[in-house]
Amino acid sequence: MSIKSTKTIKPILLMGFVLCFAACGGGTRQPEATTDTVTDDYGRTVVVPAQPQQVVSLSPAVTEIMFALGAGDLLVGRTDFCEYPAEAAQIPSIGGISNLNIEKILSLNPDLVISGSMVSRKATDQMDQMGTPMVCVIEKPRFEALYDNIRAIGRLVGKEHEADSLNALLSKRINELTNSQINEFTNSPKMYYVVGFGPTGNFTAGGNTFINDIIRMAGGHNIAEDVEGWSYSLEALVGEDPDYIIVRREDSAAFCNMKPYDRLSAVRQGHVIGIVSGTLDLQVPRNIDAILYLRQRMSD
Repeated sequence: MSIKSTKTIKPILLMGFVLCFAACGGGTRQPEATTDTVTDDYGRTVVVPAQPQQVVSLSPAVTEIMFALGAGDLLVGRTDFCEYPAEAAQIPSIGGISNLNIEKILSLNPDLVISGSMVSRKATDQMDQMGTPMVCVIEKPRFEALYDNIRAIGRLVGKEHEADSLNALLSKRINELTNSQINEFTNSPKMYYVVGFGPTGNFTAGGNTFINDIIRMAGGHNIAEDVEGWSYSLEALVGEDPDYIIVRREDSAAFCNMKPYDRLSAVRQGHVIGIVSGTLDLQVPRNIDAILYLRQRMSD
């Protein structure tokens, strides 16, 4: 996402200017309002305030990153799914993501709305038509794009220095993890990440996802690495019979007790890793925690 700073002067009513000029013998220069021109991840050009004071986040990832940058106090609205950190619960919710309540968003009088991957281009354009600038910062295939998103959000909310500092810290920790991983695992354990399961089908993260990168950085081998997209066949899962299965913690029991998953070696051997939601399925700073947790569980 690219940003270009421009300046616009607030309009002054002609009559007010004339009266002031007559009374004071001259004119008083009005303060300038600085704006930025942004090209977001949908390729849209949006004019946004350079220092927004009231922001609505339509993405759990955006909300988490804003708090990580020390910009949580700018948030006046968030979605029902923005649950981290705990302080986010104190911010008024506008409801879901796929069915945006635009009237609710506008009632919060935001001067900037930041959306993510789950908000459609159509909904984004609708917000623009209502006169409220909306910028889309989406999750991207590679893990390294996390740094770009942090930097983009930092620029949008006036926290560029904080974004650079956070990225430097994350990069340092990743380098330390990568260096310490050498020779830790003789063979990379086969891993499978459960996105969806049961009668509706089996879904996982393929090789073109940042989740695949996280599994690799943790020392594992994603059995769906050669798959593009999210769909995965039950036959392939049973045939690969992974060493470890990663599943959201709240879905772990249901997965392990459902046939035919209960026959998988990882289930029978207690190698199902229940992971905290948001640490692996969102592109956020807590991805570091996911890497550490997966490595710890594989080392037990």
